[in-house]
Amino acid sequence: WLDMWTGEYLGALKPLTQDNYKTQCTRYLKPNLGAVKLTALDTHTIQQFINSLSNGEKAELSGKTIKNVYGVLHKALNQAVENEFITHNPASACKLPKVKKPPIHPLEPEEITKFITEALKDDYGNMFIVAIFAGIRQGELLGLPWENVDFERMTITIDRQLQKNKEGYFFCTPKNGTARSFAVAPVVMEALKKEKEKQENLRSLLGEEWNNEHNLVFTTDYGKNLVRRTVVKHYKKVLERAGLPDNRVHDLRHSFAVNSLAVGDNIKNVQSNLGHATSAFTMDVYCHVSKSMARESAARTQAFYESVKPV
Repeated sequence: WLDMWTGEYLGALKPLTQDNYKTQCTRYLKPNLGAVKLTALDTHTIQQFINSLSNGEKAELSGKTIKNVYGVLHKALNQAVENEFITHNPASACKLPKVKKPPIHPLEPEEITKFITEALKDDYGNMFIVAIFAGIRQGELLGLPWENVDFERMTITIDRQLQKNKEGYFFCTPKNGTARSFAVAPVVMEALKKEKEKQENLRSLLGEEWNNEHNLVFTTDYGKNLVRRTVVKHYKKVLERAGLPDNRVHDLRHSFAVNSLAVGDNIKNVQSNLGHATSAFTMDVYCHVSKSMARESAARTQAFYESVKPV
């Protein structure tokens, strides 16, 4: 059934999601549950399988990975119920281990100063400036076309991302499937203008050798799309030159979010800029900043009271 499900029922999903589901089936579900008849699969068998992932003889998996594996199985069994192959989903009653949130590592203000200093010396510096002051995901930056940059209104529209699978790079919709447009700071537009000037110079210099067929904002010196591992390599070198601890390109997005909240931007606006599905998710990810904002709000309320209380 897992083979049937992955082969026939995943067509509406993004290619990377399809690849992920197939990998979970091949790596975890089929070796452990594949020999069980679909109609014989019960809750206790699935629970034992889940428990074995966290405390079995094999390498212990994180709570998040176990949740992902379980989620694929649950979806496959839901489809089997809809097909009336089974009467109910035996995975629904299973208990999962708690998922520990991985710590985020946003740059502190003084670290951002060091980062910018070194980033401006790098070939990909303009992209790093956009990332840290606009909070755009790496895949969205790599897939951003010039027609989605409005210099007059100072806005950016995100309606696709560039991703990679076994076949190569391809465009797909943003992570939550919804396009978004948002205003950005002048520093972001200035970095984009510099990138555009750089491309125009390269186009003039290379002539027919220049080939930016997708009109991408960030490209190689010949107009091709950037490769993720090369971006990461440049990013790590910037961190090293700046004397900063190692982290991920994605932490530039966290840095944007944390500092936006810290300077008083409202949570709904930050959620919209980041492209999160809900503001509750944004608050959950950046709860430590949200708590700090709540304390500051209470302090402002007290200050207001002091200004109006009777003498």
